[in-house]
Amino acid sequence: MKILRLKTVDSTQKYLKEYVEKNGFEEAMCVLANMQTDGVGSRGNVWSAVEGNLLFSFVVKRENLPEDLPLQSATIYFTTILKDILSKKSSKLFIKWPNDFYLENKKIGGAITSTTKDLLFCGIGLNLVKTSEEFGVLDIEVNIEDLLKEYFEIVEKKISWKQIFSIFQIEFRHSKEFQVNIDGNKHSLASAILNSDGSIQIEDKKVFSLR
Repeated sequence: MKILRLKTVDSTQKYLKEYVEKNGFEEAMCVLANMQTDGVGSRGNVWSAVEGNLLFSFVVKRENLPEDLPLQSATIYFTTILKDILSKKSSKLFIKWPNDFYLENKKIGGAITSTTKDLLFCGIGLNLVKTSEEFGVLDIEVNIEDLLKEYFEIVEKKISWKQIFSIFQIEFRHSKEFQVNIDGNKHSLASAILNSDGSIQIEDKKVFSLR
């Protein structure tokens, strides 16, 4: 994975998409920033951060993803890989379906994915230092360079969706304590059923994401 390091950027994901549009895609690539001012969050939200947090986006060819990966659930796949690495380092963070990192009752990060005809883009943000009272901070210290190296080594192994999803299935119990906004209405996840493709069944609706 080629890594492009930036001091400050409006959004790692916007920068990466514009870079690929201008220069074309030659190899899997990651944009890592010390700080971003206008990060892309899910559901049209902005995810900005202070210097020192984990802020990166990467692009891979869709043909280099696991064959059984449901693209609609790619955020679950990529967040679960990172969560599993951090859990093995003794962090207690968990994933709120489908793409948010939480610690206790505070959001500490999240991910967003998008696809083109043959590429998949993924952006991830995780608070390593405090940004505000509203958001939490990762409960362990990590070295960003070492963490990214470990993360992309696993991503490049193309571990099956089935294997990664088995980890997320255990994670899903945490989501039961939350509500989500679907089509402008709040729904409790307490009775939601997690399907094998990463979607949930909630009040007779099958939902893949909250965008």
